[in-house]
Amino acid sequence: MTGTRAPLTSDPRVRGLAAIVGFLVVVELASGILQGYYTPIFSDIADHLGIQDADVNWFEAAQLLVSALVVPPLARLGDLVGHKKVLLVSTAVTALGSWVLAFAPGFTTFLVGWALQGAYVVWLPLEVAIIHRRTAGTGRQALLTRRAAAVLVGALELAVIVGALTSGALVEATSMTVLLTLPAIATTLCLVVVWFGVEDVPGEATGGFDWGGLALVSAAIGLVMAGLVVVRLEGPSSVLAWALVLAGVATFVPFVRHEDARPDPIIDVRLLRSPGQWPVQLTAFLFGMSVLGAQIPLSTFARTDPDVAGYGLGASASFVSTLIGVYVVFMAIGAFTLPLTSRLLGARNALVCSALLVGLGYALWLPLHDTTAQALTNMAVIGLGSGALVAALPAAAAAAAPPERTGFATGMTNATKTVGGALASSVFAIALAATGSLEGPAEGAAPLSGYLTVWAICAVAAVLAALVLLKMPPQATEHPVEHEPATA
Repeated sequence: MTGTRAPLTSDPRVRGLAAIVGFLVVVELASGILQGYYTPIFSDIADHLGIQDADVNWFEAAQLLVSALVVPPLARLGDLVGHKKVLLVSTAVTALGSWVLAFAPGFTTFLVGWALQGAYVVWLPLEVAIIHRRTAGTGRQALLTRRAAAVLVGALELAVIVGALTSGALVEATSMTVLLTLPAIATTLCLVVVWFGVEDVPGEATGGFDWGGLALVSAAIGLVMAGLVVVRLEGPSSVLAWALVLAGVATFVPFVRHEDARPDPIIDVRLLRSPGQWPVQLTAFLFGMSVLGAQIPLSTFARTDPDVAGYGLGASASFVSTLIGVYVVFMAIGAFTLPLTSRLLGARNALVCSALLVGLGYALWLPLHDTTAQALTNMAVIGLGSGALVAALPAAAAAAAPPERTGFATGMTNATKTVGGALASSVFAIALAATGSLEGPAEGAAPLSGYLTVWAICAVAAVLAALVLLKMPPQATEHPVEHEPATA
């Protein structure tokens, strides 16, 4: 063991890596606070804004939609101008959105702030790209990237616990404005850390910026999401809703043709079709349905009073913090043990097992949702698989991409994840309002059948992800797999 470490640690690129990872850990601490802080208090935010539980899902849908749209251009800019510059811009936008939330006077302003805050989703992919580039030429680039990604995700998950426990403890002791100011302060401080702590390295990619491709993909995703909004407002029988969805899907056809014809596409469809990329990206999409789309339904279910609605855990905000804490502790365990499980099972098989754990955890919710012990057990199983996937997917995408496209490849794992989460959030909002928010078992409560639908969709999506990962070549987790060359 000593003989293998000495040459590696003597490499100056590896010695400097620890400092870079240390500063990036601070960024992930801020990201974790954002991801954990609001979940225990969603019901309190709904009361503060005077809206119903099912309508809170539209915050998540809006944020995930914006995130899905901004990740591809930001990832491309990272490859072009340097990953630190883009990390700074996305951090500034996230801080702005966080401050808007703190002082939002109503639903619409809060929705805008929540959407702006979604710029943080590009942080982890950019960080993985920075690390992947830093370790180039060491001979152990894929291994070092996986290890660093595990540390970053572990820090993120620990910060999620801190954020959740803090908001749950303070929600009854202070005003909503003061409560929402704290994550805004954390994000602003993160901006200073990125400015002074992360090295600025020019981008490696060449070519221009594909504005036509950005317009087409934005139109396609926007039309699909608009259709889902109309379904929520007018019901599944709405002709306009499904016309919008079909128009969005049809728009992807000229988009793919446009991207195939460009040497510098904003979304490299040729690379995404490669054997090493499409299973990772499709897995990220399916995983996003649960890890992002199911957060609010789990929170509102836990807060629902069983004596009034006939289901739910009747939990306080502080208990939801505990529930999140258990989930995130096991996510951290899954992330920190990723290098070990990858070594024992192989990187691809470790991903497959992680996806199956997520599916098992959500399947357990279907029969076991009556007690807090059952909820804690379910979330622990989901957490183990989710933590490993959050850390492994960007690293796997980077390993299977050429050096000048690592920012794009890692960014696309979050883009596809957020698209999956955005679509799932919209579908879940429809499911939870299936009988009408005011026509359910209690005013403002969603029907139990809606929650069962959410958990079933998440379980099926995770199992499908495991099957998809089996199609990935095992060697793709270590080095790029050949893909179609670009055409002029």
